[in-house]
Amino acid sequence: MPFENPVPFENSAPLENPAPVGNSAQIGTSAQIGNPAGVDDPVPFAFEAPGIAPAAAEDLLNRPPTPGQRVHAVLHRQPALSPFVVLVLACVAFGLLNTRFYRPQNLSLVFQQVAVVGSLAVGQTLVILTAGIDLSIGAVMVLSSLVMSKLANEHGVPGVFALAVGAAIAVLAQTVNGLLVTRIKLPPFIVTLGTLSVFTAATLIYAKGQTVTLNPGAFLLWSGTTVSLGSVHLTTGVLMMIGLYIVIGFALRYTAWGRHLYAVGDDAEASRLAGIQVSRVLLSAYMVAGLAIAVAAWILIGRVGGGDPNSGLNANLESITAVVIGGTSLFGGRGVVLGSLIGALIVQVFDNGLALAGLDPNYQVLAVGLLVIAAVSVDQWIRSVKA
Repeated sequence: MPFENPVPFENSAPLENPAPVGNSAQIGTSAQIGNPAGVDDPVPFAFEAPGIAPAAAEDLLNRPPTPGQRVHAVLHRQPALSPFVVLVLACVAFGLLNTRFYRPQNLSLVFQQVAVVGSLAVGQTLVILTAGIDLSIGAVMVLSSLVMSKLANEHGVPGVFALAVGAAIAVLAQTVNGLLVTRIKLPPFIVTLGTLSVFTAATLIYAKGQTVTLNPGAFLLWSGTTVSLGSVHLTTGVLMMIGLYIVIGFALRYTAWGRHLYAVGDDAEASRLAGIQVSRVLLSAYMVAGLAIAVAAWILIGRVGGGDPNSGLNANLESITAVVIGGTSLFGGRGVVLGSLIGALIVQVFDNGLALAGLDPNYQVLAVGLLVIAAVSVDQWIRSVKA
């Protein structure tokens, strides 16, 4: 039934010049909608805060970087720069405290003592670049060195063959770590924490708690041979460590494998979408780290004169310390292997310099701890600014 006498709506006067509906309708600007001043405003329905002029796009693009942004950009491009500055300043300071620090004999001792940890730091760097960590790296080194020494000394195996078997043990141990990470998808921290106990127990069982001493002139002792460069006396192990850094540094910088390693550490999911075999790259990082561990095991034999199950007790943490102080990010994807060598040198320089200064050895541990905290803080700052 139709409504009678419908009440008309108030203010129902017809609109003047209604905009046509359809494709011919145009969106009005603020000057056309309640803006009698007719201010030019090409942006539809733009609103401006009173008293604030809009910044031009060119001004935003050409704005000069702040000093903090400049420092961040330099440290992000050159992660080894800050540890290098720390190393130089430490050498200058300790040289002023005690002039014996610059003596060739003391510098030779610093390089010889850094050879084992420096070589281990190469393998640790590869793992940390993938956003992982290896807590078992020192235990694998000791196990490998004992296998080499016992085969050569007690079973009459030629030194070269004993070296190859020990290297295979190191690579195999790291392959186990890599497979647990890539296949079972366990966190690297948990995996290597567990294998640390496994490999340590295997070492003690195999060696029966005894030290193996090699006969003078044994092939495996070649890594402890002294090489004189003027008044500086190094060992073959130091030269082996330098060669290891050159090879791995070249591979990381100039090969597709190295670029894939950085990409996986920076963003594994994006790398997978880009077609990179993430699991294969991760596994290869652990296996190549095994080769670096084998080199460190050979250098360790040259230093101690054989195999010692109690050697390298702190090598796990010392290698991580060297890598972190050297500027490699614990979150992966950023760092250079040379920085790890600088980090190892910083730790050894502090130990040596504070000892020459006659300070309590506990201050050496304190200094290293402060350096680690400072290095991680700088890395966190770089990542936060980047984000």
